[in-house]
Amino acid sequence: MRTSQDQLSRISKTLIFSEPFYGIFLIGLQKSFSKELPTAGVGKHGIGMRLVINPDFFGDLSEFHQQGLLKHELLHIAFGHIILADRYPNKDLFNIAADIEINQYIDDHMLPEGGLTRNSFPGINLPRRAGTEVYYKLLEQECNGKGGSCNPALQKILDQMDGDSPYCHKTWKEISELPEAEKKLVQKQYEHQMKQTADEIQKKCGSIPGELAEIIERLFTITPPKFNWKQYLKRFVNNASKVYTKKLRRKYNKRYAGNPGLKLKRKNHVLVGVDTSGSVSSEELIEFMHELNHMYKTGNQITVAQFDTQLTDVSDFDPKQNWEIKGRGGTDFQDVVDHYNEVRNKYSAFICLTDGEAGTPENTPKNALWVHSSMSSINEDLPGIKIQLN
Repeated sequence: MRTSQDQLSRISKTLIFSEPFYGIFLIGLQKSFSKELPTAGVGKHGIGMRLVINPDFFGDLSEFHQQGLLKHELLHIAFGHIILADRYPNKDLFNIAADIEINQYIDDHMLPEGGLTRNSFPGINLPRRAGTEVYYKLLEQECNGKGGSCNPALQKILDQMDGDSPYCHKTWKEISELPEAEKKLVQKQYEHQMKQTADEIQKKCGSIPGELAEIIERLFTITPPKFNWKQYLKRFVNNASKVYTKKLRRKYNKRYAGNPGLKLKRKNHVLVGVDTSGSVSSEELIEFMHELNHMYKTGNQITVAQFDTQLTDVSDFDPKQNWEIKGRGGTDFQDVVDHYNEVRNKYSAFICLTDGEAGTPENTPKNALWVHSSMSSINEDLPGIKIQLN
């Protein structure tokens, strides 16, 4: 008997061949199983999202319905419904409107029983391929109509809107109730993942689903880096580059001088301090993440050291992985500078992304680069090189 994980893996592979964008997007998403949900939902994972599935519900579905369920949840992410939910005063109507919008892009035979569509509400004129906002307003008008009566089919769904109803999307609260700064970071992360998926699809001559074309096009117009990291890092770390050896064929070759079987390879490893203190705004954190992505694209290995008054986390940066913002207290550069000095032989350079609102640390490396956000003022007291993103 196949486990839920086996079934999920099989359906993911099926989607890769039948609908590549959704299949690849699904594989890159964090996933877990929980019986606390009646069906499935999208919740928070680090600064990204995760897909949570009820294993019993999933296991009882046909393969077609399993595909439809997964596509349904992926479309909620792609259309940004989890982020948009808190902008609408009537959450129940928004949840219904969001389901109506995305279920139009799922074949009827793939939609699990109970899935809401335009046809679920006879008597309400819901236009084809309209957006959530349009459906929300039409449903709201219906509920606020003459005599205070509501469409019977709509009222029936609204009466089911308790915490355990699949129409409630209760896991969305993990994200919609976040502080605005963290919410924007979650949004940035899933948009980045969508763009990576589109990149991979296009490299393999695949096609982007029509329902997502406009969204993907918008993501590809993302602002270019505010600093020429490729040029700077090439010059900045050149003299401090680490030299590694790589085993090759053992036969003697002039190319490898007196060391057959070995080849020298340079590799730059940069420590980037990221100021996550409370004085750093959500816009600045997004700006920092954007620049980290571009640093990563230069081919250098990037390790991120998050800090506020102290070092809160040190981990290698990978844009495909979700990482959680840690800190949000006051600001003190000393701990992150001390960390660099303790292990400086491991790194080629030290860069700090900050708003600059802190005192001058001791024993700062002479070639430290202090990168100030575009919304801050340069702290002229900091030793080393100081620049501002603009």
